[in-house]
Amino acid sequence: MADKLRLRRRSGPDRTEVRNKQGRWLATFTRGAQTVTLAGPSRRFAEGLASVSHGTWVRSYVEPFAGQIRRDWLEHALNANEKGTPDILALALQYIRNAPPIVRQGRQIAGDASYGPLKGGKRQEGADFNDYLGITWRYVGERVSIDRPEANQFRCLDCSGYLRMVFGYRHSMAGAGYHDRIVLCHDTRSDHTRLPRRAYQMYEGGPGLMLVPDNSIQVTDFSQLAIGDLVFFNADRKAPDGDRIDHVGMYFGLDTGERHRFISSRKSTDGPTMRDKGVKGGSVLDGTGTYAKAFRAVRRL
Repeated sequence: MADKLRLRRRSGPDRTEVRNKQGRWLATFTRGAQTVTLAGPSRRFAEGLASVSHGTWVRSYVEPFAGQIRRDWLEHALNANEKGTPDILALALQYIRNAPPIVRQGRQIAGDASYGPLKGGKRQEGADFNDYLGITWRYVGERVSIDRPEANQFRCLDCSGYLRMVFGYRHSMAGAGYHDRIVLCHDTRSDHTRLPRRAYQMYEGGPGLMLVPDNSIQVTDFSQLAIGDLVFFNADRKAPDGDRIDHVGMYFGLDTGERHRFISSRKSTDGPTMRDKGVKGGSVLDGTGTYAKAFRAVRRL
């Protein structure tokens, strides 16, 4: 990348836009956040009738952005996009209904994921990335240091476990093709540097930047929302959750109907989905559907 880069500072939130000398947009870095949106080949993400098309790719910087852009990282990231090396969005689609199994080093690391086991006719939450994989995970220096997999949650991912799989585990693997993971933790950390286990913990103590805080009302202003942001919901106002965040997904962009579409793992469809089946109003953030009315907050990791 020998060309001189043009940098432009933007506000709301504080971010740096990178363009080449011809003015073509290359990337946007947000101060305090690790995820970066980048230019790349246009792609179509589809599941059922839901379809989103754009040329935005999402990867993670080496650290939360503090103003200094590493040209070597940017060049590597843009080259990875051109080669089609899976980014956060591509990885997310590897767990939807009927997604084919992907096996690495003798272990299935992706493929159709259930939400959780049935109990009393209802899908149970609690399935983290290591439950899907069937492996023990060790968190160094934490209160809960060893997390053994639950046998009945094998190949399952609840809403937060799904995002921990995509943002955290997948790119920590040797041979992942691009090392850009968000570091994981079991419990919320006071330094807000790692992605914790539960949806409400991700909202309250996750890494990155809080763009839209939960004010107990429906979010209807999408001006700060970017592809790859975490979107939070209060989908069940009943006890024990009450008025606390209880569901999390990831924003995917505008669909063919110009609706703000997101993806998440949920009970109603038994696993990760961006479809409209099984819930009033579908997998969109705008409007009067179930999730639209429950939309409460946005965080950029």
